[in-house]
Amino acid sequence: MADKKLVEAITSMEEDFARWYTDVVMKAELIDYTTVKGCMVIRPAGYAIWELIQKDLDRRFKETGVQNVYLPMFIPESLLNKEKDHVEGFAPEVAWVTHGGLEPLQERLCVRPTSETLFCDYYKNVVQSYRDLPQVCNQWCSVVRWEKETRPFLRSREFLWQEGHTAHATAEEAEERTLQMLDVYSDFLEETLAIPAIKGRKTDKEKFAGAVATYTVEALMHDGKALQSGTSHNFGDGFARAFGVQYTDRDNTLKYVHQTSWGMTTRLIGAVIMVHGDDSGLKLPPAVAPVQVMIIPVQQKKEGVLDKAYEMRDRIVRASEGSVRVKVDDTDKSPGWKFSEQEMRGIPVRIEIGPKDMEAGKCVIVRRDTGEKIEIPDSELESRVPEVLKSIQKDMLEAARAHRDAHTYSAADMDEFRKVFLEKAGFVKAMWCGDQACEDKIKEELSVTSRCMPFEQEQISDKCVCCGRPAKHMVYWGRAY
Repeated sequence: MADKKLVEAITSMEEDFARWYTDVVMKAELIDYTTVKGCMVIRPAGYAIWELIQKDLDRRFKETGVQNVYLPMFIPESLLNKEKDHVEGFAPEVAWVTHGGLEPLQERLCVRPTSETLFCDYYKNVVQSYRDLPQVCNQWCSVVRWEKETRPFLRSREFLWQEGHTAHATAEEAEERTLQMLDVYSDFLEETLAIPAIKGRKTDKEKFAGAVATYTVEALMHDGKALQSGTSHNFGDGFARAFGVQYTDRDNTLKYVHQTSWGMTTRLIGAVIMVHGDDSGLKLPPAVAPVQVMIIPVQQKKEGVLDKAYEMRDRIVRASEGSVRVKVDDTDKSPGWKFSEQEMRGIPVRIEIGPKDMEAGKCVIVRRDTGEKIEIPDSELESRVPEVLKSIQKDMLEAARAHRDAHTYSAADMDEFRKVFLEKAGFVKAMWCGDQACEDKIKEELSVTSRCMPFEQEQISDKCVCCGRPAKHMVYWGRAY
């Protein structure tokens, strides 16, 4: 009875997806709520996932020449106000510090919602000549945005992220870096998180405040809603002009730098939950599973069973040179409870070992993604476990891609477009004239936004889905988190 109750505590996805999501993050002990409204505790199980995300992304960044830095968390109001579009874009979400101790400050300090202004201030001091370029920096930090509605990982008033900020001599170099980092994000989502992404450019309505162009990687969640999973912005020389970031070029003339910024956040943990999870709970891709293999001894009080479980753990660790993260569940809970708990926590592989298995010289490997049970000879343990983990990582990406493709529709006119969003959930590919009035109308009528203009353009029709005028772009549309 107790084994069943653990799973019953999670609301069914079909019944209430939002409630299912909250149940999973709480039951899997990824977060806890705090007395600070809109802020969360990221618990050890959740933070371990973030550490693996951070480690993988950091490696990818450094392979492209990125260096990590750290800038202050406070921004003077006068500095924030230097770029008009930027400050207007963030004004509703800014938290302000007005006192230092008991004394009122002469100038308010903003708690960083993002750090473009500080990086401009920094680059203004360190960039003098073309020899000082490019500057390719990233910082891992937290930011604060005073969100009205919050949800664990997806939207909180303080969240963790990385923000890359670069400065270049030419517009071409800046655009190249902007797209390069978008590719890094896309590869990371697919290879590490097993999440297929749509790459494209945001419309002017949806682009970052102060940017010339914003590029995005968009993912589809299990419930058919889109999640912006990472963005890369080309700022041109707009920020440089506002902040006076200039350099002396080879021809001895003063020029403005061209800048970029790009970021991913802890909302990626939310994406992993919503793309891969099921009614039993989490389903973690092996690459970001803090525990990849859980060995569960059955009838562990019988002589030799626990010792055998520890021996198997040590063999896997030794053979993989520590690259496989494996544990033994030696708690005194029943095996059935342990199976349910391991499933709910999303551990990719469970290995069952009991007295009968030991007698037969075998063990049972169970895959979390498919539930498949694989009996293997004990002698093949070291070789089979890494193979199964590799297969799970690959199959989870394919399953997520199949789900996305099955929930991607096309609409040639407004009747079709409206019908899809009223009856189904997912991405809709439709043509757009380029006029923001049509975007506004679609959002107002259907609560649907443009997700991106994909790099791979298709000709759904030659007319705008909204107004019927000649179309300029094919756009992915969707309801989003």
